[in-house]
Amino acid sequence: MKKYLKSFWNWLKDLTTLDERAAELHGEAKDRLGEVIKELKDVKKAAKNVVDQSKDVVDAVKGKKKRGRKPNYKTKTNNSNKKKK
Repeated sequence: MKKYLKSFWNWLKDLTTLDERAAELHGEAKDRLGEVIKELKDVKKAAKNVVDQSKDVVDAVKGKKKRGRKPNYKTKTNNSNKKKK
């Protein structure tokens, strides 16, 4: 009797794909979690940038000069004196 119950249980287990579905859902959830973590890092970086920009606005209201990169002033050369042929 035990042999028949065991074979019936194995047959029933082979019919269901519940464990396969669970493994597939676990893999998908893991992938989605990885994507969410990447997006949260991007949001953190953007929020930090917003905070820095808001500090610049407050400084502008106070009348301070703009921070950041210095403007790139290029000196012009006097190439207009070349004779054209």
